[in-house]
Amino acid sequence: MEEYLEKSLEEWKEDISEILDQINQEYGEIMKELKVYTYKYGITKQVIQSTVNEEIIESIRERYHKPFEEKYNELKEYVKDLDEKRKVFQMFVNKIDEVKKREAPKIDLVAAFK
Repeated sequence: MEEYLEKSLEEWKEDISEILDQINQEYGEIMKELKVYTYKYGITKQVIQSTVNEEIIESIRERYHKPFEEKYNELKEYVKDLDEKRKVFQMFVNKIDEVKKREAPKIDLVAAFK
C-alpha cells in the first residue's frame, strides 16, 4: 500500500476512533442513568403491587411510576441508538484495519522484487 494511502486511512481511523470513544463514553453514562431508572421503576412497581388503597396507588403512579417508566423507556431507546452507532463506527475501524492488513503483504512483495 502506498504511504500516502496508508497515512490517509490511518488519519481517518483516528478521526473515527475519536467519535467512537465519545459514543462509548456517552453510552457508559446513559447506562448508569438507565440503571438508576431501572431501580426506581422497579421499586415503584413493587410498591404499587403491594398497596391496596387505590388513592395511594394513583398518587404513586402519577408522582413516580409514570415519570420513571417514561424516562426508563426513553433511556432504553437511546441506548439502542447509541449501540447502533457504536456498531457502525466500529465497523469503520475494523474495515480500515482489514484493508491495511490485506494490502500489507503487497508492500513486502513489491519491496522484495525491487
